[in-house]
Amino acid sequence: MANLKEIRNRITSIKSTMQITSAMKMVSAAKLKKAQDAITAMRPYSSKLTELLQSLSATLEGNTGGAYSEQREVNKVLLVTVTSNRGLCGGFNSSIIKKTVSTINETYNGVEVDLLTIGKKGNDILSKEYNVVENNNSIFDNLTFDSAAEVAQQLMDLYVAGTYDRIEIIYNQFKNAATQIAMVEQFLPIKPIEGGDNVSSDYIFEPSKEEIVLELIPKSLKTQLYKAIRDSFAAEHGARMTAMHKATDNAKELRDDLLLTYNKARQAAITNEILEIVGGAEALNN
Repeated sequence: MANLKEIRNRITSIKSTMQITSAMKMVSAAKLKKAQDAITAMRPYSSKLTELLQSLSATLEGNTGGAYSEQREVNKVLLVTVTSNRGLCGGFNSSIIKKTVSTINETYNGVEVDLLTIGKKGNDILSKEYNVVENNNSIFDNLTFDSAAEVAQQLMDLYVAGTYDRIEIIYNQFKNAATQIAMVEQFLPIKPIEGGDNVSSDYIFEPSKEEIVLELIPKSLKTQLYKAIRDSFAAEHGARMTAMHKATDNAKELRDDLLLTYNKARQAAITNEILEIVGGAEALNN
């Protein structure tokens, strides 16, 4: 059994760790509320806009809008992976890394695959084995629509230029503080939905469908990427809050176990001292 000083030092260390994890949990909880409100408000708009433009793009050919929905033979793929810049968030980053690796090895086995990473943690791991053409860590420093739109425009230019035949986004979708779902979402080409022609024919378009597509498809793609990053941002704080809550609970259990061990060791030491005193007294009397 460790001596009393060693046990006291371990208890002090664990108490310090508890203070840190508890503080991190509270910070993440505060940030989660804001991030959750942002993604919850954004989802209906993004979903409806994507649905409408998918149906529109399915009816158009030979224009700028059609360039984003052009289906090509898949010879080269770009995967955009969204992770975090910091750790201590449970399996948040590892789930994206695993999903990326499985997508490369299973879905695109035999196809040339490049990666564009958003977030430091994903880049640190994936760049060791795969070709990362670019890494963007600074987007989380000031997460706005404009910063996401710059990345989306870069992806759109790469697709239109024929550099890649398909671009997909891999990110954690926020469900609740304890649950994040690893998603693989096609970014380009735009996936036409079944019955797209029928959906688009239910509307009267002013101006023409062509003009609407020219104006709104780029905005829709930028919104799609921004939503994915926002989803990941909210999921990160949810995962970190949950991880720090579990870490704090585990530290409390360990502290309580050590306190029990300390009290037993202290009681044993006191008992031994009493026995020594009694034994010494009896020896003097004899």
